[in-house]
Amino acid sequence: MKLRKVTAAAAAAFVLSLTATACGGDDNDSSSSDTGASGGGKIKVGIKYDQPGLGLKEPDGSFSGFDVDVATYVAGELGYEPDQIEFVETKSADRENALARGDVDFIAATYSITDERKEKVDFAGPYLLAHQDLLVKKDSDITEATDLNDKKLCSVVGSTSAQNVKKDFAPKAQLTERGGYSECLSALQSGAVDALTTDDSILAGYAAQDQYKGQFKLAGLKLSNENYGIGVKKGDTEMVNKINAALEKMVKDKAWEKAVEENFGPADYKYEPAPKIGNIVQ
Repeated sequence: MKLRKVTAAAAAAFVLSLTATACGGDDNDSSSSDTGASGGGKIKVGIKYDQPGLGLKEPDGSFSGFDVDVATYVAGELGYEPDQIEFVETKSADRENALARGDVDFIAATYSITDERKEKVDFAGPYLLAHQDLLVKKDSDITEATDLNDKKLCSVVGSTSAQNVKKDFAPKAQLTERGGYSECLSALQSGAVDALTTDDSILAGYAAQDQYKGQFKLAGLKLSNENYGIGVKKGDTEMVNKINAALEKMVKDKAWEKAVEENFGPADYKYEPAPKIGNIVQ
């Protein structure tokens, strides 16, 4: 199954099938964008450009992934047509600054809700509960994190995931750091490493790519809780409330579940049920 692309036509069909329950804003709206469909403005949404299954900019310029689908739905509920959504690449290190500067109106980019981040931004959601996990070959006998002792574990440079495994579960694991997850996947495919670790949603997205489909499996471990939220500028309570209402509607009308299955299905991702909006599971 190929990842679904959000082209203008596809997004139009997706959004127009919804019943807009909120306008994009009014004269008192604190969002930096204009008022939405009726006002002819745009909404700027921060996403990742390099995470298959979550936020990916395709070669043809379209966007695909679960975060993209969530953002598209939310923007539609705020009153914006597909051609009024401007997706902006927002890298992890710049997310708080992008919101503070007003570069984007909200961010949906595997943005885990933490106490430290809540000091700088406000969050709607959560809209997905992910966990740190391991990706291994289909025929691998690794079923627990402790099985990684004396085996090679791959993660990306700067990630804390592999260090967490070594510290808490497998101190004898041989850590290999690569520049990106694609490099780790190639190493896993060739047998140069035995496992790759990061959030299970990210692992599922990579494993669902056509060139890897059927080769890997998730170990199904829950080494941490990662609550993905939608970040908005600090103090914008009105926007938080509107986005929460949109997320609740997305879950209720099954669009959330459909988006999960379409983006992560090929990796047999055993995802958690939709979390209760406004409820953080630690």
